[in-house]
Parts: sequence; C-alpha cells; structure tokens
Amino acid sequence: MLARWIPAAINTRPAEWSRAAIGMALGTLLSVWACAQVYGMEVALHLLGPLGASAVLLFAVSSGALAQPWSIIGSYLCAGVVALLVARVLGRTLGSACLAAGMTVILICWLRCLHPPAGGLAMTLVLADPASIALGWQELAPVMLGAGALLACALAYNNATRTRYPKGLGEPAPVVLGSTAPVSDATITAADLKLALAEMEQFYDVEPTELEQLIHAAEGHARRRSIGEVLARRVV
Repeated sequence: MLARWIPAAINTRPAEWSRAAIGMALGTLLSVWACAQVYGMEVALHLLGPLGASAVLLFAVSSGALAQPWSIIGSYLCAGVVALLVARVLGRTLGSACLAAGMTVILICWLRCLHPPAGGLAMTLVLADPASIALGWQELAPVMLGAGALLACALAYNNATRTRYPKGLGEPAPVVLGSTAPVSDATITAADLKLALAEMEQFYDVEPTELEQLIHAAEGHARRRSIGEVLARRVV
C-alpha cells in the first residue's frame, strides 16, 4: 500500500527539465505581459495562475492530449463563457465558482478539449478582481489573448528546441537508429516500455505499467478479431 505513494522515476534528462522550465517561464511571462499591455496589469495578474499551470503542460508534457492547441483554446473559451454565465445568474460566491468549474469540466470533456487549468480558470473568473469584473463579457478577450499568446510561445519555443509540437493524431513513433530487428512473438513488458521512454527523452504523462496493460488489452482484442475473421472465412 505504501509503495503506491512512492513517485516513479522520471525518464527524462536534466537537459529536458531545463528546456521545459525555461519555456514555461518565458511563455507565462510573455502571455501575461501581452494581456497587461492591452487590459492592464491588474487584469493580467488575475490570469497568472491558470496561464502558469497551462504553461507547465504546453512546455513540459507537450506530447500529451491535454497540451494540444484545441485543448487550451477550447477549454479557455468554455471556462470563460461558463464562468461569466454562472456569475451573472448566481452571483460571485465560492459555491457558484465551484459550480462553474464542474460545469466547465463536463463541457470540455464533451468537446474533447480537456485541459485541467480550465477548472481553475473558471473559479478565477467567477471570483474575479474589481478590474476584471468591470469588463463584463469583455473579460473573455484577455482570457483568449492570454491563451493565444501562450500557445504561440509554445509553438515557437518547442519547435525551435527540437520538440515537435503540436502532435498530430496517429503520428508514428520515432524509430531509434541502430536498433535490432523485432523478435517475433516477443512479449512487451513494463521494463521494455520504461527503456523506450528513456530513449525518447521527453516527458510523457503515463506510467509504463499502464502502457503495458493497454498493450496487452489491445493484443487480446487483436487476437479475438483475427479469430473472428478466420471463422467468418470458413463460414463463407
């Protein structure tokens, strides 16, 4: 039981930590600065928490589904609309802020733009500072400006530092040169997946044991599909 609380070893090198840290700091700084130039520092600093949390995803785990462009743009838009609606109808209380966060999670899951900082953004917008409240529905503008500026920084910085971003659907895994030919019927284990993740030298928000379970489940479905195809040919 206690072993489950021990954190797993990180498969990336310190150089990747530094790359992500510098990008996160620069991305947050530039996105908040852009908001401050247009809407004032008070409004911009009110968005600092969600933007900083988003920056961690966009620069440290840019390969994950939670860090893709539609995730941040769609989730920030959903959080902004939901938060302003809830604040208008129910007022700006702690209860309405938590309700707005919950409604935001349901909406971004439905729209396939799940992005954890959006929940915090919804609560932040409901319990906003006086300068942000004075903007009314125009408060969506600094929210989207910050999200857009942060995304632009992630696109520029990640690709400039040889980290492909965004990740497209169904992109093939990188091939390691000099690797031996695959052995037929070899069973992939969590240890093999851990070594493969270490070779890729990027942050991946998944545990090797979870990948192992997924691969074994997929193999089971593939075997059942193959058996079904064979039986169908015999019937025909």
